[in-house]
Amino acid sequence: MTKKTTTDTTSFKKYIKWFWMLVLGGFLFICFLFLLASWGVFGELPSFEELENPKSDLATEVISADGKTLGKYYVKANRTPILYKDLPQNLVDALVATEDERFYEHSGIDFRGLARAVAKLGAGGGASTITQQLAKNLFTGRASSNIFIRISQKMKEWVVATKLERQYTKQEIIAMYLNTQGFLFNATGIRSASRIYFGKEPKELDLQESAILVAMLKNPRQFNPHRERSKKKSLSRRNVVFGQMEKNGLLSEQEKDSLQKLPLKINFTPESHSDGSATYFREHLRDFLKKWAKDNPKADGSNYNIYKDGLKVFVTIDSRMQKYAEEAVAEHMTNLQDHFFKEQKRNKTAPFYDIEKSDITKILNREKKNSDRYKRMKAQGKSSKDIEKAFTTKTDMRVFSHKGDIDTIMSPYDSIKYYKHFLRSGLVSIEPQTGHIKAWVGGINNKYFKYDAVAQQKRQVGSTFKPFVYATAINQLNMSPCDQFPNTLYTIPKGKYGIPEDWTPENSSPKYGEMLTLKQGLAGSVNTMSARLIDKVSPINVARLAASAGIETEIQANPSIALGAVELGLLEMVSAYSTFANKGLRVSPMMISRIEDKNGTVLMEFVPESKEVLSEDSAYTILNLMEGVTQSGSGARLRSNWTSGKDAVTGFPYNFKNAIAGKTGTTQNQSDGWFMGIVPNLATGVWTGGDDRATHFAGITKGQGATMSLPTWALFMKKCYADKTLKISKSNFSKPENLSINLDCSKTAKDEKDGEENNDQKNEEDTDF
Repeated sequence: MTKKTTTDTTSFKKYIKWFWMLVLGGFLFICFLFLLASWGVFGELPSFEELENPKSDLATEVISADGKTLGKYYVKANRTPILYKDLPQNLVDALVATEDERFYEHSGIDFRGLARAVAKLGAGGGASTITQQLAKNLFTGRASSNIFIRISQKMKEWVVATKLERQYTKQEIIAMYLNTQGFLFNATGIRSASRIYFGKEPKELDLQESAILVAMLKNPRQFNPHRERSKKKSLSRRNVVFGQMEKNGLLSEQEKDSLQKLPLKINFTPESHSDGSATYFREHLRDFLKKWAKDNPKADGSNYNIYKDGLKVFVTIDSRMQKYAEEAVAEHMTNLQDHFFKEQKRNKTAPFYDIEKSDITKILNREKKNSDRYKRMKAQGKSSKDIEKAFTTKTDMRVFSHKGDIDTIMSPYDSIKYYKHFLRSGLVSIEPQTGHIKAWVGGINNKYFKYDAVAQQKRQVGSTFKPFVYATAINQLNMSPCDQFPNTLYTIPKGKYGIPEDWTPENSSPKYGEMLTLKQGLAGSVNTMSARLIDKVSPINVARLAASAGIETEIQANPSIALGAVELGLLEMVSAYSTFANKGLRVSPMMISRIEDKNGTVLMEFVPESKEVLSEDSAYTILNLMEGVTQSGSGARLRSNWTSGKDAVTGFPYNFKNAIAGKTGTTQNQSDGWFMGIVPNLATGVWTGGDDRATHFAGITKGQGATMSLPTWALFMKKCYADKTLKISKSNFSKPENLSINLDCSKTAKDEKDGEENNDQKNEEDTDF
């Protein structure tokens, strides 16, 4: 009995000895691997400099004048890092409780968690600490499926983790970790994730939202709250986060239970290059920044990369005004498009007028050859027969509509014709005193219609050019709005100014004979008046004044420019109009205030150029003339105060009572509709028309600038005035002291009659040819 007991004791001691030898051997082996890793045997380790400044692609951020992020430029990583102080405590608590309970106790490696993972063969969860995961994100990369490679990666992660712990505080490690995590849908880093999944900054996240993001850290695809097939798993994982917080004393059991009963809720706001706010502006800005980067190299001679260097571009756009501008364009164009679609049902050549079928075929074929599909098939060496078949074969596709994308079956060729039905529009708004561009809408939808009506497009401007003719006459000849001229046909003879034949423009109204003041002439957009004035001052002087005011396009100095027979861009038109509101002082348009690097160092500050174009008296007089347009002329709809309901097409009455200087414009066959409107501290222009000039309304009632573009301006300004934080002026224009030009014209019977008729306008005409 004693011998057996002695034998059992010896065997037990033997097992204990072997157990401790294995444990010690394993520990020594791990230490040996750790030592090898620290020597770089498993691959080069990051240097001190790399630890101090870990490389990561940082998105360039576009920041509005009121401090809001409008968008970002990035290739793969939509990453904008933030500091620990910008994280909510509930997010930090949820992270530590779920991912690394002993984060504040260890120095990079959680040996207790490691022992548990080894003992349970990983069944009890992994042993990676937050610091190790940061090391993987920064220096190791995706975990390998090869066990031997993965072991070497793990060793490197351990070494780097301990170095990171010595280099950074716990708070800095948490911030760096969250800044380097991917969350899918172009969300890299916690700031992008917060904005994309909840439409807010990280500091604004509530506990439930923080828990959803922490839940995604385990596997952003498997636990994604936006993907339909992973919503249940996301909800379950979110509740695990709440459970971990309760386990670690951060929530009471009652709080945990209440939170776990809440439904999954997100506010998904994508941040791709064609989504979000100011998309057309951001595309224009991108092209500018690429050129800027080439012209302004770094100290070491290399160029800035706008997709990776984390620049901060502070722009003049106001996010609130941009939002109101986009809403105004969308609201009016949705309504206007409905009327256009209805009209096209009766048009055999829809959506075109005034052209032959052969010309329609040319237009559609041109669009086909400009399409990505055609270019792709050509590059693949496809034959013309194969390409034609592809374009005429019906297929599943998603197409644009103002009321939401539509899934349909349509041939690519038919889709080209479908998109030709859509009227386009653009809006730009400038603060005259500073030149700051405050809002920029280049089209109705950047995803489907890339062409920018603000920066890329030039269209005939019609009567909106007439103020430059009047300004030249007033500035050059010291004329008054009260000066009168006969409303009779006026001919500029062949040969004068180099014209090939006599030029005798007609008015849109057949009434001639009476005497009209300059103010009446501009208010009624009287062509005979414009012809007389341009002959008095000469076309070359009008072209020079327009160029001095901000028109950059070269203008051919011929008499027809008096009626707007010149193609100009919306941005240069609004910039030039701003000169009138700024007492004759031209301030160049400005879209960027400064550019900073990722560390906040200012790389460049921008200052607009300015010069005197008109005398202050002349500029004020032009404003006075254009006020007449909105009081008794083609812009009088702005003053309408009907009580019988809104007009079906334009949506007015608008019932503006403040000072507004404006001008409508409508070109031949209603191809282009314009409205330019000025209040003391804001000049805004709107253009509306088809992609092709043959796409337009059949009649003047719906096709004029007062119907196509004025309502967008009115909606925009209504929204701006409703937002008191913007401080858009409702005051009168500032009148110069000792004004030398007489503005006190005696009212005539004609004035009274015009005022009565125009207060109830539905059909005013403002065509120029």
